[in-house]
Amino acid sequence: MGRLGCLPLAVVLFLMIALPIFFIGMLNTALVKLHLNAPGAMLVIVGIMVGSVVNIPIARIPRGDDVPVQQPPPFWPPGMWPAPREMPKETVVAVNLGGCIIPSSLAIYELLYLIADGSALPALAAAVAATTLVCYLLARPVAGLGILMPGLVPALVAALMALMLAPASAPPVAFIAGVAGPLVGADLLHLREMTRTASAIVSVGGAGTFDGILLSGIVAAYLA
Repeated sequence: MGRLGCLPLAVVLFLMIALPIFFIGMLNTALVKLHLNAPGAMLVIVGIMVGSVVNIPIARIPRGDDVPVQQPPPFWPPGMWPAPREMPKETVVAVNLGGCIIPSSLAIYELLYLIADGSALPALAAAVAATTLVCYLLARPVAGLGILMPGLVPALVAALMALMLAPASAPPVAFIAGVAGPLVGADLLHLREMTRTASAIVSVGGAGTFDGILLSGIVAAYLA
């Protein structure tokens, strides 16, 4: 019984150690497929990990929500308690360094390779369009969390489109589609809905969408 009782804790500890190692290994393999050498891949990995906690504000959108003010107690002297009023609020729109800026920069880097070749550009356009549409239909804005979406679906769509339409350039095509699809379809096209919620900050590529943009691109490139 003692050994059986320790099994769940052992499994949890194993997963806590194994999953980050597996993720870093998958990330490294995918980045090597994307024209990066080992030092460059490790630099990107470190940048993604450290940058995942960095949100860079790019806009502030004011909102005029009604803020309830506590009513004065009975027999409180008039004029000694603030009257209920509408107070200005704002939603801060930010971009996450590790979940948006670095993957997008890498996607642009890969796009330059495809432009130099030229033959894979029609396939890239189709893959990006398909992944963007799927992300737009699946994404759901949730107040306080951001954009929620099944994390692996965009990656599978991007990888499948790349393998079917551009097998010779599948990794970069899959990565670009895997990044652009969630960024445009899930985040940007739902941004207005998010700013209407009670969220104080909307982070593109941050909490709630980190897996959508980053993992989608990485898994897509890995599978391709």
